[in-house]
Amino acid sequence: MRRIAVRLLLASLMAFATCLASAPARAAVPDSPAVTYTNPIAEKRADPHIFKHTDGYYYFTASVPEYDRIVLRRATTIQGLKTAPETTIWTKHASGVMGAHIWAPEIHFIDGKWYVYFAAGATDDVWAIRMYVLEGTGANPLTAAWTEKGQIRTQWESFSLDATTFVVNGVRYLAWAQRDPSVNNNTDIYLAKMANPWTITGTPVMLSRPTYSWETVGFKVNEGPAVIQRGGKVFMTYSASATDANYCLGMLTASASANLLSQASWSKNPTPVFASSTATSQYGPGHNSFTVSEDGKSDILVYHDRSYKDISGDPLYDPNRRTRVQKVYWNADGTPNFGIPVADGVTPQRFSSYNFPDRFVRHWDYRARIEANVTKLADSQFRVVPGLAGSGTVSLESANFPGYYLRHENFEVWLRKNDGSAQFASDATFRQRAGLADPAGVSYESYNYPGRYVRHWEYLLNVQAVSTATDRADATFYAQ
Repeated sequence: MRRIAVRLLLASLMAFATCLASAPARAAVPDSPAVTYTNPIAEKRADPHIFKHTDGYYYFTASVPEYDRIVLRRATTIQGLKTAPETTIWTKHASGVMGAHIWAPEIHFIDGKWYVYFAAGATDDVWAIRMYVLEGTGANPLTAAWTEKGQIRTQWESFSLDATTFVVNGVRYLAWAQRDPSVNNNTDIYLAKMANPWTITGTPVMLSRPTYSWETVGFKVNEGPAVIQRGGKVFMTYSASATDANYCLGMLTASASANLLSQASWSKNPTPVFASSTATSQYGPGHNSFTVSEDGKSDILVYHDRSYKDISGDPLYDPNRRTRVQKVYWNADGTPNFGIPVADGVTPQRFSSYNFPDRFVRHWDYRARIEANVTKLADSQFRVVPGLAGSGTVSLESANFPGYYLRHENFEVWLRKNDGSAQFASDATFRQRAGLADPAGVSYESYNYPGRYVRHWEYLLNVQAVSTATDRADATFYAQ
């Protein structure tokens, strides 16, 4: 009897192990689920800065086209900033310094007080641009009492602007753009430690000078530094070239444990990390900042651009730069991936496989598949839009090929241009369901073939019937 019992136990264990081996792998719910916004966030607002405070509000400031004042908005959501009332907290001086070209304000909360960094010229010399600081006392900066702390003094009395502040390993730094009087260019990026929120200390270091061809179109410019940190790395984006369609973002990278006040600690991307896109009709993206999503799980890129390429007159005085946002994704090597400036309207999402969590839905030669390490980010981004065939349904539009949608042809999923036909609309329309393998995920059921779902088979997407646990796993995705 004992031998029989042992044999039965062993048989049960072997059967259980076989079940485990054949069960589809389960991915963890992503740490950074999908967040979407509708662009633009603010019309005629350039050099945007959005700060999420511990009071539950986002605070937003930017350059106004008149360059004559500093404005603030606040809302509990990023999207809410679009309709939030705007308050003027400070107006340019009638004469003298701080009397012209009020540019690029940023708002920060440091040691219990509010600080706004901005640049300004003088009434007798509008190009005598220097950096200045306001200090605000009060819980709400829209109603705070603001005082002028004066100019941020640097190594030279020269054209300087775009101050931003950040902390690494408990040390507060100031980064800014300034013209070296001995060099024939416009501005370089500098970094220094801070003695207090309006004073630098020590000798500033020059981190970046415009030398690449994409940094010197129209003007030789590195400006508008912004910092994001992740995984023990410090990433500093900056804007380059003239403020027209050539404006773009470059990036510097350093280890957080390195001496940040040594130029040797920083490496510079040889190509832009964010630039104009004719496909999405977005031109001159730049002067960015970073914030976080409402749930705190996603990093958000904040920037301005225009919806047209050709500008009449000096682009500096074209008023139509708009504030926009989109999610930052992270490559497998830990570097940020900004993709392309997405089309106006709802921002796109990515879809990771439930049972192959490192693989994302993407198009390749117009065939839809799942693939890992998609560094060409926009190939794996899709806008979830109202279904082409009817209400209560959705269609998936390509981020970098607007007007192209995922559709099935002979039950294979391809990216195709909408030809306006009823057949296309039906083939490119799906019913969005809770994930068949995990309700926290999502599955897409064919509109014109109920019971068939988008699933991967040998990494290619098809529309097939599902019956087994493996089928359901293959047809489940996580929105990111």
